[in-house]
Amino acid sequence: MDIQQLSSDHRTQAGREPEGVWFAPGRVNLIGEHTDYNDGFVLPFALEKKAVVAVSRRDDGVVSMRSEELDEQVDVAIADLEPGTEGWSSYLAGVVWALRQSGQEVSGVTITLTSDVPLGAGLSSSAAIECAVVAALCDVFGLDIDPMERARVAQLAENAYVGAPTGLLDQAASTLCREDFGLFLDCRSFETAQVPLPMAEAGLEILVLDTKTPHSHVDGEYGARRRTCEEAAAILGVPALRDVTDLDAALAQLPDETMRKRVRHVVTENSRTVEAYEVARSGSLRDLGPLLDASHASMRDDYEITVPTVDLAVAVAREAGALGARMTGGGFGGCIIALCEAGSGDGIGQRVSEAYAAAGYGAPQWFIATPAPGAGRLR
Repeated sequence: MDIQQLSSDHRTQAGREPEGVWFAPGRVNLIGEHTDYNDGFVLPFALEKKAVVAVSRRDDGVVSMRSEELDEQVDVAIADLEPGTEGWSSYLAGVVWALRQSGQEVSGVTITLTSDVPLGAGLSSSAAIECAVVAALCDVFGLDIDPMERARVAQLAENAYVGAPTGLLDQAASTLCREDFGLFLDCRSFETAQVPLPMAEAGLEILVLDTKTPHSHVDGEYGARRRTCEEAAAILGVPALRDVTDLDAALAQLPDETMRKRVRHVVTENSRTVEAYEVARSGSLRDLGPLLDASHASMRDDYEITVPTVDLAVAVAREAGALGARMTGGGFGGCIIALCEAGSGDGIGQRVSEAYAAAGYGAPQWFIATPAPGAGRLR
């Protein structure tokens, strides 16, 4: 990622030097899928892949946005910012809108964006963009907003401006994560705990493999599952599925098998996430493997959010020696993660690639993930 080129392009776009350069990372969710909007628990960590923005103020009331990768520029007057606007620029403009909706004084600004977070892979490329812009605008306009509130601003941009009904997991991870740690987040109280993930010390590594099956949270499937969970909670008389303590009794009260399956996933995934937190705290990182396996089976069979490319990648990774593997992200494509013996991740990725070729699928891409820091200033 060429920060010098980004700054040079910003000068061309804005007619002045950027006031700084900020970043926010993508994230991978170690475990805890579709639990966030059910007031549950999640355990993500930030990636070294990140969105980077160069930013400067302007005095004409315009938000000027440029994507380096797309070689596109979009200019919109602040007065014309309107939720529901489509396209890549909505993730940047939405942050300006969300800050103003929150009572912050934000005026015209030029934003030049570059990102190496894969799009549509379940690694929160959108949250990385939003959180980088939040970090930049807080510094540029001198806004005193604490880290968790910054994550909420980014979430407001995604929910209300872009129109994607995501929980807070992605933005919290992109903002609050620390290098070499995972972030255990209680999505009801917003309390957090930093969880050491010394994979190298344990002789382990985490493979992240992009199946190259694009997905989108703005489609109907994600929203449908969220609505089903809300309906089930209402039937059960609890504020959220996080409050279900007797799973068997709860399932017996629900009217149809689909709703029962959705509830079973959320309740058991919450339990797995809490167990993963305890396992990581104890230093027994190898014991995460069976939890990853069980999480994938639950997403496949009960939440029904996996697809054939994802299921094949998980199966082959396990056959090739991974200690555990699962889909990560909102589903219907995207990435898998696999807990591997140190030095074996690339070979497992190659085995998945060979299986894809034999099945007639396109080639996947993969990398070894190292827990990275959350949003901040680069220069």
